[in-house]
Amino acid sequence: MITRLQEKFEKEVKGTLAKEFDIKNIHAIPRVAKVVINMGVGAAAKNQQQMDSLKRDIAAITGQTPSVRNAKVSIASFSLRAGMPVGLSVTLRGERMYSFLDRLFSIALPRLRDFRGVSLKSFDKMGNYTLGFEEHTVFPEVDPSKAAAAHGLEITIVTTAGTPEKSKKLLELLGCPFTKEETKK
Repeated sequence: MITRLQEKFEKEVKGTLAKEFDIKNIHAIPRVAKVVINMGVGAAAKNQQQMDSLKRDIAAITGQTPSVRNAKVSIASFSLRAGMPVGLSVTLRGERMYSFLDRLFSIALPRLRDFRGVSLKSFDKMGNYTLGFEEHTVFPEVDPSKAAAAHGLEITIVTTAGTPEKSKKLLELLGCPFTKEETKK
């Protein structure tokens, strides 16, 4: 099953990017390779019930069970031992990735309070875009009454663009709502 955003990429975005950046080889056209969602669990790691609730919430948001990330080194000042869970991570590709991006751009981001668009300053030099949320409960799949205490999460959109300019255009054409002030510069 092809998602709405995937179809838009194939039919509209590919051609526009090829024309704008004068790309002859169809394999060189920038595309979204994967989306990585990370959540630090903090004190919830010591409470199994909270940890299970966070896993359930991320699974509902992404449609995929998260993998638990463990500490690699011990840090006494943080009461952290090697092997203790410190985060949850999900990597989305293909259909699930496009479905998630569609929901992110059209539902979750506009639900944020005082939302005026996402910043253009979050691109790295290879054109990957990272976006942070203070609360994971902005996603409609999470029921705030049953959810674990609000946790922040980080979403990294990994592209094959190679430059922030190409990546920005790709995400813009896919529907990512960038801030208006910054796009005028």
